[in-house]
Amino acid sequence: MTQFQHILVTGAEGFIGSHLVEALVAQGRQVRAMALYNSFGRYGWLDTLPPATRAKVDLVMGDVRDAFSVREAMRGCDAVMHLAALIAIPYSYAAPASYVDTNVTGTLHVVQAARDLGVGKVVHTSTSEVYGSAQVVPIPETHPLVGQSPYSASKIGADQMAHSYYCAFGTPVATARPFNTYGPRQSLRAVLPTIMLQALSDAPSLRLGALTPTRDFNFVTDTVAGMIAVLDSDRAVGEVINIGSGYEISIGDSVRLISEITGKPLEVQSEEARVRPAASEVERLVCDATKAKALLGWESSLNGHAGLKAGFTRSLEWFANPQNRNHYHDVQRYVV
Repeated sequence: MTQFQHILVTGAEGFIGSHLVEALVAQGRQVRAMALYNSFGRYGWLDTLPPATRAKVDLVMGDVRDAFSVREAMRGCDAVMHLAALIAIPYSYAAPASYVDTNVTGTLHVVQAARDLGVGKVVHTSTSEVYGSAQVVPIPETHPLVGQSPYSASKIGADQMAHSYYCAFGTPVATARPFNTYGPRQSLRAVLPTIMLQALSDAPSLRLGALTPTRDFNFVTDTVAGMIAVLDSDRAVGEVINIGSGYEISIGDSVRLISEITGKPLEVQSEEARVRPAASEVERLVCDATKAKALLGWESSLNGHAGLKAGFTRSLEWFANPQNRNHYHDVQRYVV
């Protein structure tokens, strides 16, 4: 096992990225956090970290679409954890070229810079969406890759670009493939925060898309622990490793579980804007995490129905805090 100490995290300002930065700092590692440049001087969720934690982070702005920006951010680091990506599936229908620019070309810039600078490890972040609807369950890493949305197609391209640098140049790349992550700081475009915020409000009913698709939901601290395990494992190089719990639940049953936790009866109304095109809907995702346990010694700490209920409860407690909700500019859509 190699424990890298100087780590660049791209996409550090986001939901998972900010939790990853927090965990790495807590382990005593030196973290350079790269956030997408903006004229407001804001670092996303990193701005909400405890001051003592934030003070230990080397904050830089850049853009993975710019090769020079990536290279300069990576200088002096012995590993990079690459999370920067466009991830909103609905927006990928409207602006697919931007997903190619950020997800595919951005990943190319990361692995090329790592190769040129002799970086000791690249952890590339994939997504379970690359599998499309499950053809076998649970889904192993050998499952076919099916691009059912421009987003998933761009992530397939990014995954293949990252792996090609391992095959062609011996760049030490490992790919972590998380299934659906949830928890504090998650975007309101995601289904669980949508359900939770509406459940915590006085809204008479929930506005959701399809209820039948199933997902393998994983609390964010579990996902982060899995990604750090990929970083530290020498056996992960050249591999794609699923990060998930192996527990499957439908969106409809998730609503019922949240109703049980909150004690609020929840009625659902279909919202057309949240329904994917029929052939683009991923109906079933459930993780086979056998490889993660075998190679990394990692497994979900909040698994099964009880673990999911505990994770949902922690998320609901976070979203119930008005100070946390104040960080979202569009929260009123869900709480009135």
